[in-house]
Amino acid sequence: MCEHYVARAAKPFALGELWPFTEKLERFGIAGFGWGASWLNAEGRLEGYRDLRAFGDDPGRERIGDVRTTSALVHLRRPSKLSTLTLADTQPFLDRAQRFAFSHNGDLRDYKRFRPAYREAGRIHGRADTEVGQRWLEDQWADGRSPADLLCRLHETFGGQANLALLTADGTPHAYAGNTENPMFTFRLGWIGVASTGIYSLDRSLFRYTAPTATDRKLVPPRSTVALDRDGTPLAEG
Repeated sequence: MCEHYVARAAKPFALGELWPFTEKLERFGIAGFGWGASWLNAEGRLEGYRDLRAFGDDPGRERIGDVRTTSALVHLRRPSKLSTLTLADTQPFLDRAQRFAFSHNGDLRDYKRFRPAYREAGRIHGRADTEVGQRWLEDQWADGRSPADLLCRLHETFGGQANLALLTADGTPHAYAGNTENPMFTFRLGWIGVASTGIYSLDRSLFRYTAPTATDRKLVPPRSTVALDRDGTPLAEG
């Protein structure tokens, strides 16, 4: 299973400041089958990077680590089906209309019910469930619903154990806790606020092994969403 997190701060930070945490999250979360990141650039647009190598093996992380931003989403992959080890299935997914970036941890149980229609429309390029969730979000986004409502509705529609993350075009990260096998937590690493999955441990071992210096540690209640405000402080969204 995958791990992911969102981060935000009041002033720009280099993504590399999060790399020590990311390395440990990959190691103790037993990921290492590709990784990716999305962030808000200096022009206020979303950018992204994805690679099939493990985070720890990819030299590209050094270049991406120099990127400065105030908001980011990072995904570390461990797919349920190794047949999906393709770049097309590597996350996060970046909306072509620049409205959001999306990632997922766990499983979207009923994705096969929606996949044929997206495939016939030429909108499916990989094999995994997350891309189907991405296409659903793209179609639902125009309804004007809040990101928190959309994430909740996505989980209700597809079912399964699913933690979900969004980085929206205004730079707001959103994290939905819907995987009871992998709790989500919010905390601070210095001045950077973070919402992260918990290395598939039904306790607070995330902090012992990956973020021992974290402060303001809180559990995200199941089936709820938090947003990180401009200071990186978590705000409950229901």
